[in-house]
Amino acid sequence: MSKNTGTHRTVGRRGLSDEELLRTGREVLEVERDAIGGLTDRIDDAFVAAVRAVVESPGSIVVCGVGKSGLVARKIAATLASTGTRAFFLHPADAPHGDVGMVSEGDVVLAVSKSGEGEELLQLLPLIRDIGVTIVAITGNTGSALASRADIVVDARVEREACPMDLLPTASTTAALALGDALAVAVLSEKAIDRDAFASFHPAGALGRRLLLRVRDVMHTGDALPVVSADTLMRDAVVEIAGKRLGLTTVVDAAGRLAGIVADGDLKRIIIGRTDVLNTRVGDVMTPSPRTVGRDELVADALEKMETNTPGPITSLIIVNEDGGPEGVIHIHDCLRAVG
Repeated sequence: MSKNTGTHRTVGRRGLSDEELLRTGREVLEVERDAIGGLTDRIDDAFVAAVRAVVESPGSIVVCGVGKSGLVARKIAATLASTGTRAFFLHPADAPHGDVGMVSEGDVVLAVSKSGEGEELLQLLPLIRDIGVTIVAITGNTGSALASRADIVVDARVEREACPMDLLPTASTTAALALGDALAVAVLSEKAIDRDAFASFHPAGALGRRLLLRVRDVMHTGDALPVVSADTLMRDAVVEIAGKRLGLTTVVDAAGRLAGIVADGDLKRIIIGRTDVLNTRVGDVMTPSPRTVGRDELVADALEKMETNTPGPITSLIIVNEDGGPEGVIHIHDCLRAVG
């Protein structure tokens, strides 16, 4: 059996109290908050130029960075791509070994670097400059070699890092990430991408379901739809409510048009003051003019209608057909399951 002869530095413990750990956590958040806040005063013409360069590019957006800045660059590329902009991450170390072939004339290169002096990134610039690209630097050092070689320089400097040694990339990466989000959202706004277009970029997962699922996809119809007439006795309406298990029944008039509903929550109100509830006509005790929703509306919008209903939240909405009759019911549980 071989023996590991390598050295390993032992890290001790300071034995900080709970209060000291809480204070440290809060101080980090405060430093990073201030770092982002400081950027707002430096959003200037360079930021506008960067947005317009991305929007007007006939090619792709190539986002580069090394180390922690590389992780931020990957996120910026992913955010741009998710909002309809052709974008991908290129690692500067891989570029000279063939990956530079992914860069084309007319592309915009977003180079992310705190110091602006990283050797791998600086070696990449001449290679892509000859291709014919626009270089946008997002850097914490506007006097750096990267800044001097870029067409547009977005200032991402911070006063200090959040770690006690002022070394670990913390506030600086948070600031660069926030600037990337600001850039992506500004590009999204300039392109006037609507909800349907955004949904097409996110067809899967909870976000896709929230953006794509329509009421018609999850509503209860046919035999699952509870329906009684206004002349039905409450004893039969209760059976319909219990049998369809949606907590209500729709009520129709003689022409089959929606006249109202009777819900579980109505039963207490109906029982009070009546001695023969079960033999009471539904039409005499129903709630008229129930809330409705269109079959083509988003499930997420239907959920919002239920939650923000006046005078209080409700649990179901009725879908009405062209003839005014009930076509379906959508329950809040259906919405919650659908949108995740």
